Amino acid sequence: QVSLRESGGGLVQAGSSLRLSCAASGRTASLYNLAMGWFRQPPGKGREFVAAIRKRSGTASYSDSVKGRFTISGDSAENIVYLQMNSLKPEDTAVYSCAADFLPRNVEAGRAAHWGQGTQVTVSS
Repeated sequence: QVSLRESGGGLVQAGSSLRLSCAASGRTASLYNLAMGWFRQPPGKGREFVAAIRKRSGTASYSDSVKGRFTISGDSAENIVYLQMNSLKPEDTAVYSCAADFLPRNVEAGRAAHWGQGTQVTVSS
């Protein structure tokens, strides 16, 4: 069993930066092979893919809407994945959730087996 806990959300002005963290816990030996990612759900809309990282290779992928502004990175030793969000826009306002799975394609497709509770990010204009 893998548990995920997000932190770092908040209320910021447009143009600001925030860094979200997602800490994974469970059987330590199994976490090394996790693929992890971030999704978001804006108010009144469905969940959308933001970014994902394959921990073993470090390969990252991003949605077009955040590419060049957001960076996903991982700390394998601490089993934490970060989402550095720069140049935030009001349209980035959403609940951001962390996802994890041992199959990277499941994370990227939004079919991850493990999800966090989410953290609110609000960007004011």
